[in-house]
Amino acid sequence: MGFVEELRWRGMLHDIIPGTEEQLLKEKTAGYIGFDPTGDSLHVGHLTQLMTLIHFQQAGHRPVALVGGATGMVGDPSGKSAERNLLDEDTLAHNVSCLKKQLAKFLDFSVGEQGAIMVNNYDWFKEFRFLDFIRDVGKHVTVNYMMAKDSVKKRLEGENGLSFTEFSYQLIQGYDFFYLWKNHGCALQMGGSDQWGNIVTGTELIRRKESGTAFGLTTQLIKKADGNKFGKTESGAVWLDAEKTSPYRYYQFWLNASDEDAKNWIKIFTLKPKEEIDALIAEHDTAPHLRVVQKALAKDITIRTHSEADYETAVKTSEFLFGNGSLEFLGGLAHTTVLDVFDGVPQFHLSRSSLEAGVPILDLLSVDSAVFPSKGEGRKMIQGGGVSINKIKINDATQLFGVGDLVNDRYLIVQRGKKNYFLLIAE
Repeated sequence: MGFVEELRWRGMLHDIIPGTEEQLLKEKTAGYIGFDPTGDSLHVGHLTQLMTLIHFQQAGHRPVALVGGATGMVGDPSGKSAERNLLDEDTLAHNVSCLKKQLAKFLDFSVGEQGAIMVNNYDWFKEFRFLDFIRDVGKHVTVNYMMAKDSVKKRLEGENGLSFTEFSYQLIQGYDFFYLWKNHGCALQMGGSDQWGNIVTGTELIRRKESGTAFGLTTQLIKKADGNKFGKTESGAVWLDAEKTSPYRYYQFWLNASDEDAKNWIKIFTLKPKEEIDALIAEHDTAPHLRVVQKALAKDITIRTHSEADYETAVKTSEFLFGNGSLEFLGGLAHTTVLDVFDGVPQFHLSRSSLEAGVPILDLLSVDSAVFPSKGEGRKMIQGGGVSINKIKINDATQLFGVGDLVNDRYLIVQRGKKNYFLLIAE
């Protein structure tokens, strides 16, 4: 199965320039996708493009990942209703460095005809003088042509208009394609469907400047079945950087996908073959409550983005918080990771010195913390069998707790009822 056909059955393909599929079936081809360094981490919204490059490489072609150190200074108006803040050079350099490390986790940069390469368009734009640019590039593309692009028309019709800086973006991206075509033999540009206009501008520039032939294709912009924006949660974007979105929360994002979304996303965000995906969907449909597709999707993409160890921790965390999992998995975790595991769980700080003397459980739960509003309410729930500490049910309302009861010599994990957790931290 060829690269384009792979994208088709996975539901990823949106638009394609005539002749592109034939070119890719004819010979090994270099193709690129650009990533603007507007932040120091990619997020799940970038995953479609990352998976596109992975499929491209697996089909025997050479992927080129362009990190836009130059275009990041300008800002792409495509899909935007207002001009974004421009970043300074130091911030952009930091972001570019971070993105390069993330891209290296998804692509094989080993030497060879299929080895991925990474480029930064700042390298060829930093010495490009403005007068040279408008003479050597600008003269080949008419204003009429640029104005006809949807990304331009929509902004001109909106309240905020379009600055000259943003208007020039398609010329800059078009020159990226020309430069890569001329210097790296890069005959194909890929991107999200909102990039179609910029991609076509690049092919036109190659044709007009040197009578060359270049190709392009775009992928679908991913949306959730309920109409909400993909990759957004109540706490914001879902990042690929573990410091911004923990592996546990990342895993939960995929695990909580609706049945309809999971069936679509497992085609897009994993490399599983059609036969395996069809079998998973069939198994899922016989017992939807087991969430077979969601679990397979969450496992695959969590391991790909982070690691198998991070996936295992995420599963054990889920089993602990939502099932009957043990506390053993906390033993090897750093304090910051433990705090992340219990992100969203009420946390209270205890005096370690008071624990050394022993603290009555009712004081622990209603004076030193606010697990219960009063000792009376705490006593009543203990007597009813509704309180556990460190996964052990409490039966004695006079029980003392000390340093020896701390998990990792630092924590007491209180469970009130079945689903209400509290983290007590000794300091």
